[in-house]
Amino acid sequence: MHPFRKAVEAGDKAAVADLLAENVVFTSPVAFKPYPGKAITAAILGAVSEVFEDFTYIREIANPDGRDHAFVFTATVDGKHLTGCDFLHFDEDGKIDDFMVMVRPLSGAKALAEAMGAKFQEIAREAGGHE
Repeated sequence: MHPFRKAVEAGDKAAVADLLAENVVFTSPVAFKPYPGKAITAAILGAVSEVFEDFTYIREIANPDGRDHAFVFTATVDGKHLTGCDFLHFDEDGKIDDFMVMVRPLSGAKALAEAMGAKFQEIAREAGGHE
């Protein structure tokens, strides 16, 4: 099992953060602009872990060179079921430098946007005031 998947499934936020490069860029399924940096990405991922219910990875797809991975998941947010995918790129040091999430259907994406929007102040505070 990939170390990222293992850390997420164990709920180990510190281990997930340790896998992030300082210059990681997080692209949200519900926000227009990407979020640059390890602090904000770790804070977002921590909040997502609180918002998702019944989170389960159902498939892992990897590029033969090991630098690109896709982790397909299912979850529930506020009673709405969704399917999503974490698309990760790893730098030469094995750290995640690009993290993009996509989710479907629209009803699940809307529920996720509302739940994460409600946590934005907490996320910004945890990330050190990043806006």
